[in-house]
Amino acid sequence: MCLLVGASGVGKTLLSKRLQAFAAKGSANLGDAPSTIPTVGTNLVTLSTGRKQDVTVRELGGCMAPIWHKYFENTNRLIFVIDVSNRMQVSTSCIMLLTILKNGNLQNTVFLLVLNKVDSPGCMNRIELNTLMKLDEMMKYAKQHITVLEVSAKEASGLGEVLKWLQDT
Repeated sequence: MCLLVGASGVGKTLLSKRLQAFAAKGSANLGDAPSTIPTVGTNLVTLSTGRKQDVTVRELGGCMAPIWHKYFENTNRLIFVIDVSNRMQVSTSCIMLLTILKNGNLQNTVFLLVLNKVDSPGCMNRIELNTLMKLDEMMKYAKQHITVLEVSAKEASGLGEVLKWLQDT
């Protein structure tokens, strides 16, 4: 099981829909982004990764952050999404990520940090994000292995790398 979490409005639902379409079609030519509504509760998406066993991704709504920890047991992969176009929300995302990283049930979990909305004008680049979040230090001292990918769920860029990460972990 892979959990997909992040603050409200970071693009988790669109990411999961686009990943599902990308896995089914095998290409980034997915057309216009589908409309989404904020997730209240959870969404389950099954991705065909080309291996014998498909991957189930459980998206947890941002409003559920206070109870995310109830879903951490038996989680071996976690995708945390940050909206790099929303500078005001990045600090909230940083606190959420640090809280998750220190959870005892996730010490052997591999993490994918998705920097979403890299196509947006004025989005934070990796250097700005590292300065604000101390991302390099966080990755250095975390007990978990963390991979960082830059993605635009809207434009369907970076989806192949996310799917590859899911296949390889």
